[in-house]
Formats: sequence, structure tokens, C-alpha cells
Amino acid sequence: MEQKLNSFIEVSPQSDFTIHNLPYGVFSRANESERQVGVAIGDWVIDLAALEKHGLLKLSEQDTYFNQPTLNKFIESGKANWSKVRKTLQSLLSVENLTLQENEALRQEVLVKQDSVTLHLPLQVPGYTDFYSSKEHATNVGCMFRDPKNALLPNWTELPVGYNGRASSVVVSGTQVVRPSGQIKLPNEERPVFSSTRKLDFELETAFVIGKPTELGQPISIENAWDHIFGMVLLNDWSARDIQQWEYVPLGPFNSKSFASAISPWVVTLEALEPFKVEGPKQEPKPLAYLQENIANSYDINLSVEIQSPKSAQADVICKTNFKYMYWSMAQQLTHHTIGGCNVQVGDLMGSGTISGSTPDSYGSLLELTWNSTKPLTLANGETRGFLQDGDTLIMKGHCEKNGIRIGFGEVRNTVLPALNFDFAETSEPDYEAV
Repeated sequence: MEQKLNSFIEVSPQSDFTIHNLPYGVFSRANESERQVGVAIGDWVIDLAALEKHGLLKLSEQDTYFNQPTLNKFIESGKANWSKVRKTLQSLLSVENLTLQENEALRQEVLVKQDSVTLHLPLQVPGYTDFYSSKEHATNVGCMFRDPKNALLPNWTELPVGYNGRASSVVVSGTQVVRPSGQIKLPNEERPVFSSTRKLDFELETAFVIGKPTELGQPISIENAWDHIFGMVLLNDWSARDIQQWEYVPLGPFNSKSFASAISPWVVTLEALEPFKVEGPKQEPKPLAYLQENIANSYDINLSVEIQSPKSAQADVICKTNFKYMYWSMAQQLTHHTIGGCNVQVGDLMGSGTISGSTPDSYGSLLELTWNSTKPLTLANGETRGFLQDGDTLIMKGHCEKNGIRIGFGEVRNTVLPALNFDFAETSEPDYEAV
């Protein structure tokens, strides 16, 4: 069990950002464009570039790692440095250490209020992959659109199913999401129509960040997979269900998933998550040898989703679930991803796939929560939702808590904007005034 630590900075017991967490992000100060790496604690951001400048966080005599616009350079410096920085920060922030506590000028330079900074996409994301690893979610979708008696396709329990998505449309929390348009096949029409999506949905996911690259043709073994993972973020892998239903056969999602994948701004390290490791679900049949793990390979992460209507002052919690229900582990996903020789790069993002539990209030998408709009949700103000409407704000949260120790991911929050007005008869350019 991890020893309880105390920081000289006052942190609420309910804060996601305790001294046991120390997640990494990228921020800029008010009225400044320069970005640097920071760590969250309580209501504060610790400016790691400032600590590095003053010699309190030195990883190299020749180089700097935190006056950077992304985390990639620091991540690439290696696992030993990840642990070194974490231990150094926990020491500097502890009540026993007076270095920061008693140096007011240094504190004012190093500590910045979170509500006074802008948080940016923390990573340069070279590649993005999305998996489909919740058995409950896959079963629900299979029941909805195929034979309930054969909801899972034969390969689902043999390998982590996934597809390569668009890294270019990975965005940070706070980014507004424009309702996408595309082809939709209506039930009683012979041909598709061009329309904005009528079934805009969220997908409650997490994602892990690659921390150690490989060469082309070099698979990652299941024994070594965890060494290649830096940390985790929350992920809302936005989805246009009606566009997807028409386009996904035979090659899978395309325009229905490429318009936005939103992540939380703070990356929580595997080291911080270590005390919350648990065993994943029993896998039947037993996976092939290259996918077999004999260790605790999942995490007890509480997850929730909220919708805030533009007509309401408060958000409604519509879903509560847990990462520990995921059938395929992150190590299994990464091993299978590379078994054919696919290389990975630092900053690559690997989405978990929608995380659903076994009860209706634990389903990780509106597609499931409303059973494709046949059972609409009623919000506290009396409004109903089958899928998301323009102006809705979608908020995902996640945290772990055990033995008085809490760590969390903060949130990923996005608001839906109306679709762009395409008038192909007059112009090939979209009408941005519609936004």
C-alpha cells in the first residue's frame, strides 16, 4: 500500500490532484503565448520549466525538457526520468521540505493558479488507435443491430478488436465540437441523403499514451508492454451513429468518428495509478499464448458522464461505470497492435473503446443508454434526450480512491455547435457564420 503523503499546499480531500497524483499537462499563462510543461496539485499548476531553470529539476546538464509545447520530449527521456521527476516533486511539495515553502519569490514564480492559465493539448499525437474492448458495450451493440443470440462476432473473444483513427482530430477538453455532416441512409429510402448527423453521441473511454517507441517489424511482448505506456487520459471519442451505420460496412468507421476525439488535459502516470491495480474480468476462452497475462492488469477507475443542457444551470449525471470492467487490458491491446510488426511512437494515443458496465445506468454511450432513441433520457429540467442536441455540453470525469488516497483525471468537457451550412449549389466553401 502506498504511504500517505502530506503536501504543504492545501489540497481538498476531494481534489483529483493530490500529492499522490501529480499529472502532467501543458499550459500558458494569461496574456502569454509561450507554452510549458506543468503538473497539477490542488488548485495550482507547478511550472516545471521554472523549477528546471532554478536547478531544482535537472535531468541533464546539456538539455531542458519542460520549456516545451508538448510532453513528448520529457516522455521520450525514459522511464527512469518519469520516476525521478515524480519523487523530486513529491519531496519538494512535502511538509518536511522547506525549499519552496520558505522561499516566497520562488513560490510565486513556480506556482500558478489553475483558473488563471490556459490548458493545451498536452501531446503531439503521431497516431491514434481506437479499440472495442468492453464486452458489455459490444454485446449491447450486437443485440441492437444483429442477432441477440450472436451479439459478439467470433473474433471478439480471441483478440482486441480495433481500428486506426485520425490523430489530426484529437482535441483537448474545452474545444467546441461542430456537429458533423455526411451521408445518412434513412430506413425507407432507396438512396442516402446528405445531412448533418441526427444521432450525435459520446463514447466514454480512456486512452493510454505510448512512452517508449519501437522500430518497424519489432513486436512488443506481453511481458514488456507495460514499460511502453507512460500514462492515461480520459477520452470522449465522439460518434455520429447514423453516418456510421451507413458507412462502416465493410471497412469500419470513417467520417462518423474522424471529426473529434477529445481528451482531458492532464496525463495521469501509471506510477500514480499503481495502488489501484485490480484483476480484469476472467477471459473465456483463454487467450492465445502471446496475449496471456498472469498479473493484475486493470485499474479501479470510477467514471461518470454528465450532460448540461443550454436551458439548464446544472449538469445531469447520466452514467456511472468503472474501467475495471474492460475485457481486454491495455497491455493486451498494445501487444496485439504490434504483433504484426506495427511500430509505435512516443505520444501515440490508444483508445480503450466505449466503457460500459452490466447495468443500464452504467452504459457508456447514448446509443445504449437510450437504446438507439427508443427509451429517451429525461433530464432534471424535464427535457428529453435520445442523442445530443446543439448547445449541449458533455462532461466526463474519472477518479480512483482507496485507503484515504485519491487521484483523478479532472474532466473532458466539450460543447456541441450547430453543423456548418453547406450550399453546394453556390459555393464549395462552408458557411462558417452558421457557427
